Amino acid sequence: MEAPQSHELTALLRAWSAGNEESLARLTPLVYHELHRAARRYMVGERSGHTLQATALINEVYLRLIDVKAIDWQNRAHFFAICAQLMRRILTDFARSRRYQKRGGGMHHLPLNEALVFSSQPDRNLVELDDALKRLALVDERKSRVVELRFFGGLDVKETAQVLKVSNETVMRDWKLAKLWLLRDLSGGTRHGS
Repeated sequence: MEAPQSHELTALLRAWSAGNEESLARLTPLVYHELHRAARRYMVGERSGHTLQATALINEVYLRLIDVKAIDWQNRAHFFAICAQLMRRILTDFARSRRYQKRGGGMHHLPLNEALVFSSQPDRNLVELDDALKRLALVDERKSRVVELRFFGGLDVKETAQVLKVSNETVMRDWKLAKLWLLRDLSGGTRHGS
């Protein structure tokens, strides 16, 4: 059974979808903390002095959400899944634009460890990870979504399972296999027939 807060969020999301602007004002403080937590979790891996901060990332997510009128919000999990997708797009677009603005924009391979921690080249690595996730989605969409939700959305195993409507064990298995696939892909293995 969903927690009362989840029911309240779902009701506010549905009211917002129906055009009730007041519900957006009531929804914002309820989801802000969770979105900021997810953004902060990602930004911890960024270099100090990164020009895009967690609050700016959340503000950009809100701006994009407000522009989208046609979403029929199903529930809290659906909302956070869409936010994870938006964060991924914003971060990769930002990284791509920074890469193209700099001279010598060659990319380095992303070292991917157990926690998907970035090296000192986060902008380049983020673009590379996004490209690899697109390739993974062609092979296995759900595994790509697991990485997107956990890494970009900051969702834990239980939350990811709820969004994808699978078991916690399936999320853990997909998470492990996706990391292995990404490591192989980012090292050139899947592209070079290894």
